[in-house]
Amino acid sequence: MQKIFKHIHPYEPFIDNSTEKLIVGTLPPPRFTTGDLKEGDVNFCYGSRDGQLWPILNKIFDLNLKFKTTSKAIDQRKIFLKDRKIGICDIVASAEREKIDASDLGMQNIALRNVLGYLEEYQKIHTLLFTGGNSKNGPEYFFRKHLKESAVALKLISNEVPRIHEFVHPSTNKLIRTVSLTAPSGAANRAVGSLDLYKKMKSENPKFNTIDFRVLQYKKYF
Repeated sequence: MQKIFKHIHPYEPFIDNSTEKLIVGTLPPPRFTTGDLKEGDVNFCYGSRDGQLWPILNKIFDLNLKFKTTSKAIDQRKIFLKDRKIGICDIVASAEREKIDASDLGMQNIALRNVLGYLEEYQKIHTLLFTGGNSKNGPEYFFRKHLKESAVALKLISNEVPRIHEFVHPSTNKLIRTVSLTAPSGAANRAVGSLDLYKKMKSENPKFNTIDFRVLQYKKYF
């Protein structure tokens, strides 16, 4: 009988009373739960050496970040987030996996965090930045399920990538915007490469790549 891996989110939400924007993803790779980090991983949210969120933000804000498994690298990221009033609250608390990998589709028996509860507690938050869209087991997909439990739905504001929605919080009546960014993962590079806008930019500048594309997209919302 195959052993099931319990994939528990290793980090508490990074939020404080000044937070205005919240990054919402799913789960970091399983090695962050087991503590078996690779060289170049940073022991913090989105710290995988293969992930692209911090390289993107590093380019946008010229942060001179360290990409090493050190406390200095963690502190740099926390200082940046606090300075920009950005928090992180991935929506998945835990999941089970038959295969130990980082695939969103491989998650089963998923427990979600109470993101609406955090939004009620920290009422300066006005924007959720999803690190992925509404494909199955993506952050927007799970957030829609989470809202449905409170009989709330997302209202479409813009159908262009990144798609933008709004909803009214059921307890605070605050209007909150969501932005479904192109996922900052290598797995999403194929999707980026198929976009007409990316193809156009690539044809105009052959050195233009998928991280450059995300830099242009993310800059507007961070």
